Amino acid sequence: MSRSSIDPTAEPSLARDARPVSADHGEIAPGEIAIGVVIGRASEYFDYFVYGIASALVFPSVFFPFEKGLEATLLSFVVFSFAFIARPVGTVLFMQLQRRFGREAKLTIALFLLGVSTAGIAFLPGYDSLGFAAIVVLSLLRIGQGIALGGSWDGLPSLLALSAPPGKRGWYAALGQLGAPVGFILASGLFAFLYSNLSPDDFFDWGWRYTFYVAFAINVVALFARLRLVATTEYAQLLDGYELEPSDVGEVVREKGSTLLIGAFAALASYALFHLITVFPLSWIKLYTQQSISEFLVVQMIGAVLAAGGVVASGYIADRIGRRRTLGTLAVMIAVFSGFAPTLLGGGTLGQDVFILLGFVLLGLSYGQAAGAVSSNFGEKYRYTGAALTSDLAWLIGAAFAPLVALGLSANFGLGYVSVYLLSGAACTLAALSVNRALEMRD
Repeated sequence: MSRSSIDPTAEPSLARDARPVSADHGEIAPGEIAIGVVIGRASEYFDYFVYGIASALVFPSVFFPFEKGLEATLLSFVVFSFAFIARPVGTVLFMQLQRRFGREAKLTIALFLLGVSTAGIAFLPGYDSLGFAAIVVLSLLRIGQGIALGGSWDGLPSLLALSAPPGKRGWYAALGQLGAPVGFILASGLFAFLYSNLSPDDFFDWGWRYTFYVAFAINVVALFARLRLVATTEYAQLLDGYELEPSDVGEVVREKGSTLLIGAFAALASYALFHLITVFPLSWIKLYTQQSISEFLVVQMIGAVLAAGGVVASGYIADRIGRRRTLGTLAVMIAVFSGFAPTLLGGGTLGQDVFILLGFVLLGLSYGQAAGAVSSNFGEKYRYTGAALTSDLAWLIGAAFAPLVALGLSANFGLGYVSVYLLSGAACTLAALSVNRALEMRD
């Protein structure tokens, strides 16, 4: 393996990749691609956080009323994890679909499946009406969401990074990550409004369902917005020019399996933190404190605004010190932050709010560069499929079970285990970056 194929920034080789394509398609600006990425990711993350918030606040009562508060929430988080388990399956299935029918057909079917699964949850009767069948259907719809999210990979984040001007790759990569805080702000704001303005009976009867109706409507709008991008001749030529086309998944795993694992673990600190300041704290506040849920959601919204600022700042930082050095530095900071997590979470309203705000700042700075930090390792042939599978594995390893593990450990053994969990994610990130650097030095 040559150094140019694994260099973390890979500026020389990627710049060479970009020149011939940019010459033919200079009319398509990176900023235009960034808008498409943000629109697509914001819609996905709105759907994502609507379910995540509901799994902490609503589903324990609606679908698991036969268990007490803690046990019901843990069961809800088990179903929550199903989407992340199904996501790599969706990527594999829809890669084959794209190779046979094209990018537009794949994206249309994936987002249609996501919309149907989301709308299905909105109309799904609770346990009191359907009994255990309600849990089964909820699980199937959650799996459908995961398959659809895996299938909705359009290659635009990779295209954005490759189209960025020299020395600006970190900045444009960060822009693509803004969809997460935007989606969280919208989802949290909607839940906070409904939770504070409806009676408990109305909220648990029909109010929470409204959020899924809105998610379905946003999916429809996002579908047409993204199709307008990827279905045009100019974008198709750009994607083809950078060889952003599906590869055989088995071949990618055989040839680049170590790169997949390094990429997944390199982002682990960020993905572990992701749910420890969004979904898990809601369940903890609801079960073990007297703090207002709607007020806590507002605090999280403020934190998401700070995270958006952190995402933007990460672009400037990464372009100066390198994306992987940025990830490593933030992993150390997250490790330090993990040591204060038990004190802050157990420190009443003020401590909990400080935990959320600081956590979101660190999340923005790290998550801004978490996606695609090692995608240059794949080379042209495997870049499209490799980037998708790396993202899937990072979500599965780092985020899928974070709310379940954090709540289970903290409830049974104390908040100190939240610190251990987060610290392990930071350690995995530093280890993966060290392994990657050792491979570079060897080659």
